[in-house]
Amino acid sequence: MTKVDRAPAGVERGERLERLYRERGARMWHAVLAFAGDPEVASDAVAEAFAQALRRGDEIRDAERWIWRTVFRLASGELKSRRRTIAMSVERTYEMEEPARELVAALSRLSERQRAAVVLHHAAGYPIREVAAIVGSTPAAVKVHLMRARRRLRELLEDSDD
Repeated sequence: MTKVDRAPAGVERGERLERLYRERGARMWHAVLAFAGDPEVASDAVAEAFAQALRRGDEIRDAERWIWRTVFRLASGELKSRRRTIAMSVERTYEMEEPARELVAALSRLSERQRAAVVLHHAAGYPIREVAAIVGSTPAAVKVHLMRARRRLRELLEDSDD
């Protein structure tokens, strides 16, 4: 009988992804909810991204970064396939406090790129360079999206305070 010092690569990879899901899954879900405005899209995108990561295995060098990018691409694709303007389902997200509902509603009025930049940078904590890599853009473009998004959010949230 052969003694095994380490678990097979597939088992180790699965354990790393499981740990990543436990540690970051909820944060990803909330970020995609803020981006897409639909809890079903958020749930489906997170679940599918992790399932794809399991299938791809060792092809992925940085699993967390890959999953973040994939989650947003899946959510974006789903929203495009629905061919609709994002009508935020804020009233269905009963677990949110009023300020959070107002913020999610304001985020829905931003462009998709602005929304992704704000969520990834401010909610998920990614530096601008990584946000650019995730959304397939340049750091300069992300800075412009952030600047315009913050200005628009300020306007929208000030209006809701009146």
